[in-house]
Amino acid sequence: MLPLILFYVFSSVLVLAALAVIVARNPVYCALSLVLCFLTSAAIWLLIEAEFLAIVLVLVYVGAVMVLFLFVVMMLDINLEELRSGFTRFAWLGWITAGVIVFEIVGVVWWKRLGGLGVDVSRGAAAPVPPGSSNTQELGALLYSKYAYPFEIAAMLLLVAIVAAISLTLRHRQGLKLQDVNRQTSAQARDRVRLVKMGSEQRE
Repeated sequence: MLPLILFYVFSSVLVLAALAVIVARNPVYCALSLVLCFLTSAAIWLLIEAEFLAIVLVLVYVGAVMVLFLFVVMMLDINLEELRSGFTRFAWLGWITAGVIVFEIVGVVWWKRLGGLGVDVSRGAAAPVPPGSSNTQELGALLYSKYAYPFEIAAMLLLVAIVAAISLTLRHRQGLKLQDVNRQTSAQARDRVRLVKMGSEQRE
C-alpha cells in the first residue's frame, strides 16, 4: 500500500513540475522545475527497483547537465519581454501536441486494461526481483546486444546535435578574442620574455 501511495505522490509532483517548466516565465525557474522533474522521476524508478537508472539520472542530469543549463541561462542576456510576447503565438501548436500525447496515453492504458498488450493487469505491481540479480548487468546486456545499433544511432544523433549547436552559436563579433592554438604551441621562450638592461641611476 505504501509504494502505491508514494507513486501517486511522486507522480503528482512530477506532473506539476512538468507544467511549471512550460508555464513559468522566468527561465531560471523553468530549469529548477526541470531539476524537480528529474528528482521525482528518479524516486519513481527507485520504487520499481531500478536503482542504477535512478542514480544515473541524478548524477548525470541533475548534477551535470542541469547545472550547466542554469549557468548558461543565468549568463545569457535574455529579453523576458520578448519571450512573453511570443508565448501565445504558437499556443495552438502546443495544445494540439498536448492533446495528441494525452490521447496516446489514454489509448495505451485502455488497450492494456483490455489485455491487448499481453500483460497480466491483475498483479497490479511489478514482479519482485529475485535475490542476487543486478539490473545494471541486465541493462548493459540488453543495451550492448539487442539494442546496440539503436544505441550507436542515438550517439551519432547526439554528436550531430552538439556540432550543429556549436556551429549555430559561433558568431564572429567585433572585438571577440579567439584562441589560436597553432600560435600558442609554436611560441618560444625568447618570444615571451625580453630582458632589458638599464643603466643605474644615482639619486641626489
